[in-house]
Amino acid sequence: MFRPRNSRSLALSLCLAACAALLAQQSGVIRVDVKLVHLIATVKNKSGQLVGALTKDDFEIYDNGVRQEIKVFERQTEQPLSVALLIDVSGSTAKDLKFELDSASRFLKALLSEGNPEDRVALYKFDYEITRISPFTHDFLQLDSRLKKISGTAGTALYDAIYLAASEMEGRQGRKVLVVISDGGNTTSHYDTHQALEAAQLADAIIYPVVVMPITNNAGRNIGGENALTFMAERTGGRTFLPNLGKQMDKAFDDIITELRTEYYMGFYPHDVPLTKDRFHSLKLQLKNPELQVSARNGYYGDAEDGPVKPADSPFAGTPGQTRKKR
Repeated sequence: MFRPRNSRSLALSLCLAACAALLAQQSGVIRVDVKLVHLIATVKNKSGQLVGALTKDDFEIYDNGVRQEIKVFERQTEQPLSVALLIDVSGSTAKDLKFELDSASRFLKALLSEGNPEDRVALYKFDYEITRISPFTHDFLQLDSRLKKISGTAGTALYDAIYLAASEMEGRQGRKVLVVISDGGNTTSHYDTHQALEAAQLADAIIYPVVVMPITNNAGRNIGGENALTFMAERTGGRTFLPNLGKQMDKAFDDIITELRTEYYMGFYPHDVPLTKDRFHSLKLQLKNPELQVSARNGYYGDAEDGPVKPADSPFAGTPGQTRKKR
């Protein structure tokens, strides 16, 4: 038979609960499972060849230094892709734009003709402002027709483009990828490198910069822009390509597709992770075999001592062809 507690025992229980909560807060440790954290990884051997036959037991994940149990694991995953293709149409790329668009068209055709029928691509162009010229779609003919109409003017809002496209895809399911075709220049962005990177990490998106290399010597190239893009690529689990136009650029796109088809998809529920005032959690994904090299994002935005991270608002209203000017 149920009997209500007396006031003294109830007060004691409440006191003990409050003490436990205070102790947990002071130690900065989450003791309950929270939202599943996803990782996408590629693995290569010493020769640079992709390795696609590993198992869950070959990987170890650490969140803020604490090892986590891998709850979700897929090899050569078929999780649907959302690819945002960002094309620099500023004045510095004008003479090469046609060749870049031709390679981009071949890339999209190959990407959408294979893989998951749920794969989707959105197109953006950027100069001093950012325009989404196609929403996410699997329709290659629609994408190709809009590619052929792309033109640009002056200024380069590179970091704004990454920030806005990443924010746009944050709520999408599956794997998310930003492919950026640019010469690395940035002249008019409101957001900086770190803010663009944060937006990509909040969206769980991998960045693949394709930096066009019409000039091969360091004196005439935008080394700073290349380094910034490489910085963002490495921290999201992507890599930077530095092709010339034509066959080298086509190969860069082929390599991106190959990596996307040979990825490992895994996830964990953060457990006993020490919290700090920084909502950025450091992630370390490592392999038990020291002969292999893994690429994956270096962290994610999650809970902090002050509470969970809040999702960013979408920068676009959802209308195809909408332009977002820099502030």
